[in-house]
Amino acid sequence: MKAVLMTAVGGPEVLQLQQVTSPAFPIGETELLVRLKAAGVNPIDTKLRKRGTFYPDRMPAILGCDGAGIVEAVGSRVQKFSVGDAVYFCNGGLGAHQGNYAEFTTVDERFVARKPASISFAEAAAAPLVLITAWEALYERGRLEVGERVLIHGGAGGVGHVAIQLAKLKGARVCTTVSSEDKARFVEKLGADCAILYKQTDFVQATLDWTEGEGVDLAFDTVGGETFHKTFAAVRVYGDIVTILEPNANTVWKTARERNLRIGLELMLTPMLQKIVEAQQHQAEILEECAKYIDAGKLKIQVSHQLPLQQAAKAHQLLESGSMTGKIVLLIDQE
Repeated sequence: MKAVLMTAVGGPEVLQLQQVTSPAFPIGETELLVRLKAAGVNPIDTKLRKRGTFYPDRMPAILGCDGAGIVEAVGSRVQKFSVGDAVYFCNGGLGAHQGNYAEFTTVDERFVARKPASISFAEAAAAPLVLITAWEALYERGRLEVGERVLIHGGAGGVGHVAIQLAKLKGARVCTTVSSEDKARFVEKLGADCAILYKQTDFVQATLDWTEGEGVDLAFDTVGGETFHKTFAAVRVYGDIVTILEPNANTVWKTARERNLRIGLELMLTPMLQKIVEAQQHQAEILEECAKYIDAGKLKIQVSHQLPLQQAAKAHQLLESGSMTGKIVLLIDQE
């Protein structure tokens, strides 16, 4: 099969389309063999390419956690899926199990969800990692409730744009930071109640003004760095802040302590890295729930770029250029 190999640690040029051995057959008893139609491109992919995978002794590697495709074969004990089913999932791509920058992959049926019927394979492949991240951050780490006010950083980005929609589905009021007027219009169409142009406006003061000086109940940080600790002042006393980035060693915690904030750390890759089967099953259940929202027209996935598999290096360049709206997807054409 054709696959994009990460041949070494380095720049986008280390991603090379090559002919490789297809997944071993027969497959595992509870596994699916999936003919991939598209693969999502995420920041974790570029970080692993630059720094090395979690399993540096297993090189070359095939990156790509997000995939969508059609079930080609099923293991002897598979119960939920049949040949021909359209599926989407977040699995592999961290250096141990093969990722989805390829024509085929195998994945345990417990970690797979049926693809939303109303969207394309490209949109489905763009969705899993960001949906699970936003869902866990808002609903599980942040314990978001009906009527609460939430600040979402980077609302036009991959995680941010679905977080806005999930927060609104929960019945929350949402303000979000964006970098341009175009992105402000984009997030407002998604349901954001307030768009803060952070390059022109102090987002902390704007958030306090929006909440009449009290601060939001929950802040969701998708940016990290100084943005994380600056956000403490925009959260109400006894409120919550959840970040998907590791806090810097020089983070100033004083305001968070004085306001008695609850700090949440969100890494949706933990179940895969720690091999926690129950948690991986739960994430597939999240995707099943999100599929219902998508097919009901209540949740949309924004794909900004669709590139052929052989242009994986270009996809990484685009993502690393910053300031993306929505997601980048690799389309996998098969003969």
